[in-house]
Amino acid sequence: MSDTNDLTVLDVRPFVPASDFQRSLAFYTALGWTALWTDGEGLALLSLGGHQFMLQDFYVKEWAENSMLVVEVADARAWHAHVERVLASGEFGEARVTPPEHQPWGALVAYLWDPCGVLLHIAQLDD
Repeated sequence: MSDTNDLTVLDVRPFVPASDFQRSLAFYTALGWTALWTDGEGLALLSLGGHQFMLQDFYVKEWAENSMLVVEVADARAWHAHVERVLASGEFGEARVTPPEHQPWGALVAYLWDPCGVLLHIAQLDD
């Protein structure tokens, strides 16, 4: 007897919280993500470089401040400069970024906190 179930995984999309959905949506689109769709009620599918996540109008401080995403990039320094330009507008509240530093796990990383405290590791992996 053969198993005919196809267990292929096509995508994994994390849900990312937002305390101010419109501000977070503007933040991610300013960084370069595209909103593929939004339901108009606090849920949006965002995409960058073919990678996607769901932004949701749901916020629990402890969850948001313990949520992290690794965004692997070709040039962490270029991303850091791009993020600084975006943040210079002052429109994104508590969002902030650190200069890239080499991490012991083998990457040059700029840490970026979104407007509600989600931490993005903007990571350029070592060769």
